[in-house]
Amino acid sequence: MEENSGFRKELVSRLLHLHFRDRKTKVSGDALQLMAEFLRIFVLEAAVRGVWQAQAEDLDVVEVDQLEKVLPQLLLDF
Repeated sequence: MEENSGFRKELVSRLLHLHFRDRKTKVSGDALQLMAEFLRIFVLEAAVRGVWQAQAEDLDVVEVDQLEKVLPQLLLDF
């Protein structure tokens, strides 16, 4: 599953460990795989919603503005 996620376990591990208070905290391989899948789905959903927002504004290209508009609802949904 890791090959398809777009997020390597090492990257996910590093991102998680940046926010742990205890440097000795460990994350299992299954947890890293689950988090990588969660991130993949989150990014994909953000991209799709950005496209929908751009289409609603009659734009051909998704820019940061469209992502900023969909982000609050996206965060509430996740």
